[in-house]
Amino acid sequence: MLILGINAFHPDSAACLLDDGKLVAAAEEERFRRIKHWAGLPTESIAFCLKEGQVTLADIDHIAINRDPRANLFRRAAFLLRHWPKLDLVRTRLKNVLAAQSIRVALARAVGGEVRGKIHHIEHHRAHLGSAYFASGFDEAVCVSVDGCGDFASTAWGLANGQIRIQQRVYFPHSLGIFYSAITQLLGFRGFGDEYKVMGLAAYGQPHYRRQFAEVLKLQPHGSFKLNLKFFRHHVENVSDGWEDGAPQLGTLYTPELECLLGPPPQPGEPLTQKHKDIAASAQATYEDALFSILNEAHSRFSCFNLALVGGCALNSVANGKIYARTPFKTMYIPPAAGDAGGAIGAALVVWHTSRSPEPGQRTSARGQRTHDVAPSIHDKGHRRAPFGSRIAQPDPRIPDQDHAYAGPHFDNATLESLLRERGLIDHKSHTLAVTTTHDDLDSLCARTAEAIAAGKVVGWFQGRMEWGPRALGNRSILCDPRRADMKHTLNAKIKRRESFRPFAPSILRAQVAEWFEEDAEVPFMSAVFRVRREKRPLIPAVTHADGSGRLQTVDENTNPLFHRLISEFYALTSVPLILNTSFNEQEPIVCRPQEALDCFLRTKMDVLVLSGFFITRHR
Repeated sequence: MLILGINAFHPDSAACLLDDGKLVAAAEEERFRRIKHWAGLPTESIAFCLKEGQVTLADIDHIAINRDPRANLFRRAAFLLRHWPKLDLVRTRLKNVLAAQSIRVALARAVGGEVRGKIHHIEHHRAHLGSAYFASGFDEAVCVSVDGCGDFASTAWGLANGQIRIQQRVYFPHSLGIFYSAITQLLGFRGFGDEYKVMGLAAYGQPHYRRQFAEVLKLQPHGSFKLNLKFFRHHVENVSDGWEDGAPQLGTLYTPELECLLGPPPQPGEPLTQKHKDIAASAQATYEDALFSILNEAHSRFSCFNLALVGGCALNSVANGKIYARTPFKTMYIPPAAGDAGGAIGAALVVWHTSRSPEPGQRTSARGQRTHDVAPSIHDKGHRRAPFGSRIAQPDPRIPDQDHAYAGPHFDNATLESLLRERGLIDHKSHTLAVTTTHDDLDSLCARTAEAIAAGKVVGWFQGRMEWGPRALGNRSILCDPRRADMKHTLNAKIKRRESFRPFAPSILRAQVAEWFEEDAEVPFMSAVFRVRREKRPLIPAVTHADGSGRLQTVDENTNPLFHRLISEFYALTSVPLILNTSFNEQEPIVCRPQEALDCFLRTKMDVLVLSGFFITRHR
């Protein structure tokens, strides 16, 4: 059974291909279009997935989209009667609904070929929950989706045991995602998806404005919450634009009443004050109170200790790192693409789980036996090495689990060599660059790279399949020495050009986590912030944030052996089992193809580029 899953006509457009529940390929459209959070129909991602699977659109049995225009229709109608939003808001919503309904025509026109597969519209939060539960390996789990908004709901949670049963929802216009986005804008961060900046800023403040925030977001019984709508505009005005074939734009979410309560946003170029930092800390604390209220209510209702957490708000790694301390959950899974892009896989997994035969591995196909390799991003396994905890659930063997995120494009050495020859870097003497080939000696490659990192070099690391999700997890990364206190400044000056208060992440060997962090857990997708042990903080200042924390990635030899080997080499050199890992980009989406990695290297002051087996250095 071939299933094409897509997140379309929405920010973070993406596509994936499943073959009998196994992930063949997955990628976000922004990586091909080179526009952050690109919104529209993900034609480039679809084309990549089809090529990777060696199939055509006509071969696809099912097409799953993570939107259902019919979901919550009565609530939508009741809301319109109560609030009478402005006409442009109604027009925009209707346009999005019609686009989702006409997906068959849009695919045939944009991708080419006949669309024979059955179209499935999967409700937004059910798709989110599917991306977490069906990929977790848990047989039973409390499933929680917390988002901005999708299909007229912002939050959904329930219990999954073979199938997902949603017990409770919070409906539009009440939304934790919109609450956090509004405060992000009030703090002067106007870009779509800038909420992570507030998380970084919060570490420098104290939650002195919690009393004011209690007027903005009100907790309700049974884990629910409400926004005080006098502070918001999203429910009566059109605040979204450019959500088709381009970069999403989000207008101002808040009303002047919020400025009266908390003060005006800083002017462009104006430095952030301690008050802004305290507002960020207060917003983070308020969000956490609401999240933990949901999680504790869900646990008390179902008495299940496994949690599958998902949705755009599940990217709040600061809150995620506190879940074990502030809830009873013992084991947790957060997928690598917890936001809307991940809904592509979630929708596909929901369809696979509900449409497959009783024995999905035993199938015949009129198309005959395909011979392409299936990517190892989703596999059937006999046990689960559960991220975020040591207690391992016994998984349902029918459900595949996703233990790494390497599902994107990959390039062989011949392709890379052709690019370097085309650029004149091989067989031509360069006055600025030196290229060494180490295809057949990975030990030497990792040792030489570790030496460069230990010497204070900034290294671009481009290997294997591109990561699925918003984090660079060791295949499209920039790597540095975490021991150097000046490395944050060096990175910002040479490449990243970003706010100085934002932290950089440590990638650490899984076996050494307990020695360096106060929490011992598996975090393969960089989805949680843990506190660095106090005695270790002076040793790794470049990855220790202002509050003594770090957003870690645990690196396992089984899921990324080359990255694990590199960190092990650095460990042998320095006695430090972790390195600074940041995304391979410069004010753009993470690099996807080798030419983008090479271009980023050439236009910045990066010292070394490791392009698969090619080791490229600058002459001094």
